[in-house]
Amino acid sequence: QVQLVESGGGLAQAGGSLRLSCAADGRSSDGRTLIWLTMGWFRQDPGKEREFVAAISNSGGSTWYSDSVKGRFTISRDNTKNTMTLQMNNLKPEDTADYYCAADPQESVFRNTYNYWGQGARVTVSS
Repeated sequence: QVQLVESGGGLAQAGGSLRLSCAADGRSSDGRTLIWLTMGWFRQDPGKEREFVAAISNSGGSTWYSDSVKGRFTISRDNTKNTMTLQMNNLKPEDTADYYCAADPQESVFRNTYNYWGQGARVTVSS
């Protein structure tokens, strides 16, 4: 089983920056180690659907971003440390949400594809 734990986040002013990290451990149900898993970030505000933010392929060679964060957020991973990071710059109040780390053997930007999830980390951006 894959365990994902988010850290970072917190409170920032509009235009500021925050960094989220995700520490991963374990294997997928088909026995894959973390280096073989695509990892992603999703976010959700109360009363809204969980939406895709960014994803990174198992090698780190491919990344995907939602239009709302493209050019402001950067996703990266360190397979030697089993960690993934989301650097968030030029934050906007609409970025306020709970941010979830996710992982899956398949490459995808769709939340229903991901089988492994963290507990979430809160990001609040004030205007």
